[in-house]
Amino acid sequence: MNDLVLKDKEIYPTEEVIFSHIGKTQTYWEALFDHIHANHPDFKEEWRYYNDGKSWLMKITHKANTIFWLSVIPKAFRITFYFGDKAEPAILNSAIPDELKKDFMEGKRYGKIRGLTLVMKNKNNIESAKELITVKLNTK
Repeated sequence: MNDLVLKDKEIYPTEEVIFSHIGKTQTYWEALFDHIHANHPDFKEEWRYYNDGKSWLMKITHKANTIFWLSVIPKAFRITFYFGDKAEPAILNSAIPDELKKDFMEGKRYGKIRGLTLVMKNKNNIESAKELITVKLNTK
């Protein structure tokens, strides 16, 4: 996590601040959030500064459920989904690339959950993020 860039507790991550760090991947940021705002208007976005990691993270939620976490890194941003074992069949049957399926299957377990992180540096990851949002919403 030491590659995070939003480390100053006094500087709230506005779009101007974020875009100054993510550069050309701003296009992917806009595509992701355009999709979320158009298709999931009930999602909530919350930036918080976390002292344990000494950086700002965004949490995207639907009702009481966390959909994914977002962090800003140099020249990009990444989102991390956490899934329980019940989501495994849906992930394996989803349209995400086989490499991501493998990452999930081999991922470190935190109790009964595993994380799946996408570094948003290409258009394919936007499509994978959309697919994983659907999986997250359909897995209880």
